[in-house]
Amino acid sequence: MAFQLSPGVNVTEIDLTTVVPAVSTSDGAIAGIFRWGPVGERILVDSENILAKRFGNPSNLNAETWFSAANFLGYGNRLNVVRAANTSGSTPFITFEAVEDSNTLVINTAASAIDNTSVLSEDMYIYQISNSAVYTAGLETSFTIVNSTAIQLSSNAMADDGAVNLYFARPQTAYSAVALADGGVVANLVNQTVKNQNDYISKDGDFDPDIYYIAKYPGAIGNSLRISVCDSSSAYTSIVNTGFDKLSFEIGNNVAVANGVASVSTFMDEFSVYDNILAGNSSIDFQYLRITEISSPSANVVHFTFEDPYRLHTNFVTDSINRYWEFQNVVDSAPGQSDYVANHGNTSAMDEMHVVVVDDMGSFTGTPGTILEVYKGLSRATDAKNNDNTGNYYKDVINQGSSYIWWANDRGVAPSANAENVASSSDVSPYNASFVYGADGYDEANTSAFSVIAAGYNMFASAEDVDISLVIQGKPLAGNTSGPNGESISDFQLANYIIDNICEIRKDCVAFISPPKYLTYNAFGTEATNLVAYRGVVRSTSYAVLDSGYKQMYDRYNDVYRWVPMNGDIAGLCARTDQTNDAWYSPAGYNRGQIKNVVKLAWNPRKSERDILYSNGINPVVTFPGQGTILYGDKTLLAKPSAFDRINVRRLFIVLEKAISTAAKYSLFEFNDTFTRSQFKNLINPYLRLVQGRRGITDFLVVCDETNNTPQIIDTNQFVGDIYIKPARSINFIQLNFVAVATGVQFSEVVGKF
Repeated sequence: MAFQLSPGVNVTEIDLTTVVPAVSTSDGAIAGIFRWGPVGERILVDSENILAKRFGNPSNLNAETWFSAANFLGYGNRLNVVRAANTSGSTPFITFEAVEDSNTLVINTAASAIDNTSVLSEDMYIYQISNSAVYTAGLETSFTIVNSTAIQLSSNAMADDGAVNLYFARPQTAYSAVALADGGVVANLVNQTVKNQNDYISKDGDFDPDIYYIAKYPGAIGNSLRISVCDSSSAYTSIVNTGFDKLSFEIGNNVAVANGVASVSTFMDEFSVYDNILAGNSSIDFQYLRITEISSPSANVVHFTFEDPYRLHTNFVTDSINRYWEFQNVVDSAPGQSDYVANHGNTSAMDEMHVVVVDDMGSFTGTPGTILEVYKGLSRATDAKNNDNTGNYYKDVINQGSSYIWWANDRGVAPSANAENVASSSDVSPYNASFVYGADGYDEANTSAFSVIAAGYNMFASAEDVDISLVIQGKPLAGNTSGPNGESISDFQLANYIIDNICEIRKDCVAFISPPKYLTYNAFGTEATNLVAYRGVVRSTSYAVLDSGYKQMYDRYNDVYRWVPMNGDIAGLCARTDQTNDAWYSPAGYNRGQIKNVVKLAWNPRKSERDILYSNGINPVVTFPGQGTILYGDKTLLAKPSAFDRINVRRLFIVLEKAISTAAKYSLFEFNDTFTRSQFKNLINPYLRLVQGRRGITDFLVVCDETNNTPQIIDTNQFVGDIYIKPARSINFIQLNFVAVATGVQFSEVVGKF
């Protein structure tokens, strides 16, 4: 009682209404190879559409993992995804001196002591091609090793004959694609790779000065990006009428010739590839022509190549050119001065810029040239704000809002400054750059994919960092197949890694594993034997579930049918069971075990084969004519006979342990006395009665008194509660006895006699 100096009424409250909280049991987790998205960061995804948007569409290399994730989302709506990619390793670069012969670069073996046949292979790519002029061709991913001394390029022949340097690398490290300054050459791509937002923040200000923009995430898909920046009225549109005598147009030709150019470099600075020029005159016709190439074949001549042949009615020459930014119809006004800069007294500065991001090759959208993002009227003022007080500094807007690019370095024409000091851009033409050098960070034939994906699963190791219940094994890429029974080492190693380092450590989640495809696909009568052998190299545990293989489903992104593992489906059935019933219900059978999107199974086990699988803890998936495809088992991988060899029992205890341990935290630092112990029992008993009423348990007993909280326990600052549970069991076997009884016999005479 509170101390009082005079008579009065003092009011206190004692809260005995605390209840055991509900806990999440349907959050999934997966790590694996994806084409796009942040690396080494947990991203919560709630639909297949968001999965595709954040991590790219499925490819031939990652389809198994991608559709495991997508199939789970077909049943549940909370999946934590970690993209795995090797961004820390050092890519082995090999340098050769070569001499160009047309499209063939002949390696000068006399200048190189390296045995080419032992070093070069078709899984390598050309990182850089350069001559004395530091010419860079970008990534050349398609080439043929003609023999030990020559390489046939599919494109990118050198600009001039002579000795060149070839830089080769294996695609084992992920790189972000980059947009370069004019003539920029990247010396160390590893340092320019940005894995995620935190990685960008740590590197901001230290990027190679030849890099203006970096693809938001590593991956070859970033090479599809192109950026166009218009940061002055002159860049938006201009009349070019100096520096040449005439520009000649010829009907049916897509090349225009500028003659008598006084200064080629100055003249060419007026134009950018992708610019539009207005050609023609009032007597013939006008049309916009899109520039695709600008070149200077001689000292005073410039060639313009256009996207399509002319449709002009006559040949003509002109001494001026109307040049337009290619996105003039998308951004319908030239950049000028923002209201913010004007209001801060800097009335002469033209601080605005327009930025457009394009899917140039169509890798993101499927349609080359699709505009992905448009930013109009961004400001170079570091403190700039819009009229609604939102930030408008171009770097912040891009970095916070773009799904595709980071801003690496300012262009030197107009460095950023505050509103009072920002300068106008002096650039007279737009900046256009295609992104290059992006690489995915994995090699299909490289078994190191295991360690890369394992590192991704480490993001789920701590129960304090992320709440998950269903862990889906992402499939390693094809690799070493020299396991104990011919299986992929990467595959069963990853399964055991997830069990040992995630599920058995956390003890609040279950791993869902599918065997390698070849064990059942076209295995012709050896399927059951193969699966039993594979089960023998996977850990015995009640925290993992193994299914019988693969299903065929339609891939709408690539218009193909694919074989994909069913572990995502099985985990999804558990998530859906949580929503429709409770976690302690079995996810198997005709009521809750229907598998979606099945064209056919790689293997449809018969009853005799199912007997073999089930006795070894493998859950068959079976297609029954007219009844669908059914999960026909609910076993865990626990080898010893136990109640925990069933999924529903394991998940029941996960629910009870998570919920009750969460509630028990409120007893920390209280006194271990009769009141606290009674309070604890009064908290737990109603919760268990609720679970019992919902058919999860048949009986229970909570012991928390002086019998298990002895003086010795109390003196060591411990508190003990013993919770005895009789779990409900799922029906796995049904015995129906049909007894024929003679007409004159009473049922009481025979019931119980046989």
